[in-house]
Amino acid sequence: MRGLRRWLPFCGGGCCCCGEGGAGRGGGVADGLVWDVALKAHASGDYSIAVAQANESLEDQAQVLAAPAATLVGVFDGHGGPEAARFVNRRIFSHIQGFAAENGGLSAEVLQKAFGATEEEFIGLVQKSWPSQPRIVSVGSCCLVGAIEGGTLYVANLGDSRAVLGRRGGGGKGNRRVVAERLSQDHNVADEDVRREVAEMHPDEPHIVLNSHGVWRIKGIIQVSRSIGDVYLKKPDICRNNPALQQSLCPFPLRRPVMSAVPSITTRELRPGDRFLIFASDGLWEQLSDEAAVGVVASSPRKGVAMRLVRAAQLEAARKKEVKYDKIRTIEKGQRRHFHDDITVVVLFLDKCRGAARSGPEDIDGTYAPLDVFSYSPAGDHEDPTKPVLRR
Repeated sequence: MRGLRRWLPFCGGGCCCCGEGGAGRGGGVADGLVWDVALKAHASGDYSIAVAQANESLEDQAQVLAAPAATLVGVFDGHGGPEAARFVNRRIFSHIQGFAAENGGLSAEVLQKAFGATEEEFIGLVQKSWPSQPRIVSVGSCCLVGAIEGGTLYVANLGDSRAVLGRRGGGGKGNRRVVAERLSQDHNVADEDVRREVAEMHPDEPHIVLNSHGVWRIKGIIQVSRSIGDVYLKKPDICRNNPALQQSLCPFPLRRPVMSAVPSITTRELRPGDRFLIFASDGLWEQLSDEAAVGVVASSPRKGVAMRLVRAAQLEAARKKEVKYDKIRTIEKGQRRHFHDDITVVVLFLDKCRGAARSGPEDIDGTYAPLDVFSYSPAGDHEDPTKPVLRR
């Protein structure tokens, strides 16, 4: 396919690609802070998506777009508030579409341009808004995007959401063991390599990364080194020129930006042994290893498998806190954050392509996860001035 022009239907006020789902679905789990779509089709197989809200406002956002010849997955984990994640969720697929149409299809360069354009737009919004809404300068989002077109998989990420592939291990056709292969790089200073990278970029700042109570943070403020937003850590003049902001947000004066929005991008040709992909926010990976998550998917029925991963993470969170799983399910939003973070999971199964690609808006489907699980607000149900008009 020569571009993404045929991928996306025209979306005006409401969204025509919202999938079905609901709070409390998934095997009768009586929990008003979970939501899932148990199973839907995409061009290469099926997918399952689930969300568990822990924060007062859901800071995770996600969507899947399934076109006849291609699939896009986005998981956006906000921090400091939901605004940046919601903005990215509205804009980045449109930028991918536009740059792919200009460049004859998907590529690593297309994804890098789309990330850069989304960052630039959000910074522009912040610069207009911060005098009346000062908090917006400290809002940011991790950004994980997966795209499949023509048998090629692209994974681009900022921050510590993660994409993991489940594939058959070596040893011939008789070996049914499924192993985990990480496809993204965590940009979190908990990782020694990331700390080293940040330190090398700031040789004149010996305390660029600080450890407080066993947690590493850049300038003692933030754990991730790459994101969309976090403008106060990328545009130091905003704080330098406003003493009140400097005191409340960034008590350590910054000589230069300490974060970036340059994504890590992996390109991989899909192979016969590739079984499925897990895209998830760090709410999942804080509780489960790559291998544990792949094991859950490999040993479970497809339908509802994303919710099974969410439950597995909640069970592990309950074990760590020495409480029963049923206790977790009764804890209110905001308070639940003391047990686990917001959790968003997309599992994308990789089967043979289902017939020849067809064109037309009727062949395009997808799923927006809710803006807020507690009130079950699908993303497409809200008018939003940042929402793109997607081209045919």
